[in-house]
Amino acid sequence: MTLPLETIRLPHLPSALPVHIALYRDVNNSPFLRQQLLSGNADFEYAFIDASMVFSRSHILSAIFRAVNDHLNGRLKSRNVHSEIVFSLSPANNIADSFRKFGITDSTTDLLVVKVSVTPDVTHASVATHLQQYIEGSPVPFADETLSEISDISKIKKAYKLGTLGSRDDEKRRLELSLIGAIALRGAT
Repeated sequence: MTLPLETIRLPHLPSALPVHIALYRDVNNSPFLRQQLLSGNADFEYAFIDASMVFSRSHILSAIFRAVNDHLNGRLKSRNVHSEIVFSLSPANNIADSFRKFGITDSTTDLLVVKVSVTPDVTHASVATHLQQYIEGSPVPFADETLSEISDISKIKKAYKLGTLGSRDDEKRRLELSLIGAIALRGAT
């Protein structure tokens, strides 16, 4: 089976920092993956995100852009660019809370994995091989259609305190813009 790992070069960021993204369903080794993060295993330096908390590609790409931009400008508030991606999803400034709400948990079954090529040895092939070896789940396309099946809109609205927005198409667009705005404005004073 071909791993649907997507490599993206974000506009306005150096092309030497491609971002590798994969989406998985039915993951059954989340406790192992989470433990690797907690123990600081450098081989597992990824942003492991609970995919049910991601509304769209634009939502996660906005968080990635913010984290990579903060990395490039020496403004990281967490350990590395990957933990900063999880932190960037949060509308609040509490790092631990952002990991509880947006990061991998022992019960995560839908997992979004992000790896930024911060060193030349991190390539599409190396990331694909590592993920294929260690993620026990079904790879699915990283697409808005897939994310719409996975995302838990009520949990997302609660995390961002956006309870009044509905689920009609026009309101979904407003929700997405509100999420992106929250990412952009967090910490701005």
